[in-house]
Amino acid sequence: MTAPERPEDQPHDAAAAARVSRGIQGLSTELTARVPQLLEAMRSVGTGLEPHSTLDRICETAAELADARYAAIGVVDEEGEGLSDFVTYGTSDEVAREIGRRPDGHAGLLGALIHHPEAMRLTDLTADPRAAGFPPGHPPMRTFLGVPIRVQGEIFGNLYLTEKRGGAEFNDDDLHMVRVLATEAGIAIGNARLYEAARQRERWIDGSVAVTTALLSGGDADEALSVVAEQARRLADACAGIVLLPAADGSGGLEIVAVSADDPATALGVVIPPESPVVERLLAGEAVFMTDAATDPRMTTGPARPYGPSMMLPLQSGGRVLGALATPRAPGARQFNGTERTLATQFASQAALALMMAEAQRDRERLAVYEDRDRIARDLHDLVIQRLFATGMMLEGAQRGALEPAVQAGVERAVDELDVTIQEIRTAVFALQQGPAEAPSGLRTRVLREINMAAVPLGFTPSHRFTGPVDTAVGELTGKNLVAALREALSNAFRHAHAHRIEVVVDATVKLPDGTEGVRLTVADDGVGLPGGGRRSGLRNLARRAESLGGSSRCGPGIGEHGGGTTVVWEAPL
Repeated sequence: MTAPERPEDQPHDAAAAARVSRGIQGLSTELTARVPQLLEAMRSVGTGLEPHSTLDRICETAAELADARYAAIGVVDEEGEGLSDFVTYGTSDEVAREIGRRPDGHAGLLGALIHHPEAMRLTDLTADPRAAGFPPGHPPMRTFLGVPIRVQGEIFGNLYLTEKRGGAEFNDDDLHMVRVLATEAGIAIGNARLYEAARQRERWIDGSVAVTTALLSGGDADEALSVVAEQARRLADACAGIVLLPAADGSGGLEIVAVSADDPATALGVVIPPESPVVERLLAGEAVFMTDAATDPRMTTGPARPYGPSMMLPLQSGGRVLGALATPRAPGARQFNGTERTLATQFASQAALALMMAEAQRDRERLAVYEDRDRIARDLHDLVIQRLFATGMMLEGAQRGALEPAVQAGVERAVDELDVTIQEIRTAVFALQQGPAEAPSGLRTRVLREINMAAVPLGFTPSHRFTGPVDTAVGELTGKNLVAALREALSNAFRHAHAHRIEVVVDATVKLPDGTEGVRLTVADDGVGLPGGGRRSGLRNLARRAESLGGSSRCGPGIGEHGGGTTVVWEAPL
């Protein structure tokens, strides 16, 4: 990507001198004498490419050129009805805090300049009928000079100067000089905007690459979605990044599954109902832009209350809507401009494409697991059970031929153990052959299914125990998160613990620290334990899920020798 050419690389002073020289023919001696000062001011304005510092520099240079005490630039919003930004010079931070909210340009002289962008020079602005007065704490101002700033022929904003030093009034020479400076300011602002747009596009492209890498890395899905939320928040300069996917309960609403914010637990797991106007538009593939989410009548849910300007974008690819991405800003923050909306929409489309590719990749991995399970089931049935059955027949024959009662009793116990083993293997074969659509919806069954699926990569089946009315007492939302927590814990045990024994306990009879009834999941192993300085993303996912429900998650010693390994305890209200 090629950045715009920097102003200092251009024959700037020569071009500026040519422009000015054409306008000073026949002017007064006083104005002609100030031309070097104007050229220096133009050179200063054209230095640098950072947008906001460019506006600061224009204010300061204009004030020095016209010998004014105060200067300001009001940036007109996209609708052309008010101000989206207001940059000042000459007002201290303390005075600015005392004044409070900056002008919005909807009234007064500032509003008049927005709707009639022409040069304005006043001897006493307070006497003008268009004046709206000053807020408390505002410094007194009388003389006034205002000129429009145009960028590529369009109104960008207005330059205001007040209080010419020495009590004098702004004269025609001041007006002419400031007009020339405003023209140069428009060129400098245009360059700065082009440069910032290029940098902005580069940042959004880098963010899209990071999201695609995270989604296709094959890691934890929740962690990948958190990357989407974090990148969207950072790139949009928002106070939160929120990813929503279709609700797992089949209601047709959108559930918040990933949040990047100062307090993500308050929003995680919230479902926006399908009758919400916002959900209807998002699922139809339409973007929703709001000037103030807290007061917008389309927002009917609690999580919208602390936010101001917001973008809600469909995660859409190939005509399929996978979910939505929201990037709200704080109340009173600046609105999202057209460039930001376009870049965010492109980012959401890229994230949706990466989500589809990641989903296809996980489907292929699941298919490979199911094929492997079928192979293992066939081997267990065709080879292992047959051999065990043959061994049992041989032992029964040996039992009949044995003379010692003790030998007969021992052989009988061995035959009984083989029968039990054959029954357990047949149960395992049935579980391995059970497809995902055939599994009942009970929590106990879902837990057993996760345990049996984990047995394939582990090489052994974790032991398990249930306490209390697991299927009837545990709610759907808590049960869904418990199963996800079990999957995360078993995955950690396989990938990091190198365990040889794992025990899973689901207890629906516990009392939580606040006295409420809850369910506790305990996954203990005899592995190597938590490595010092290692990644904790999986444990953070467990804690985040529990906290979103009002529960908690913690780790402790395992079931290995001398407390070796790790025990993960996850609990939440029923």
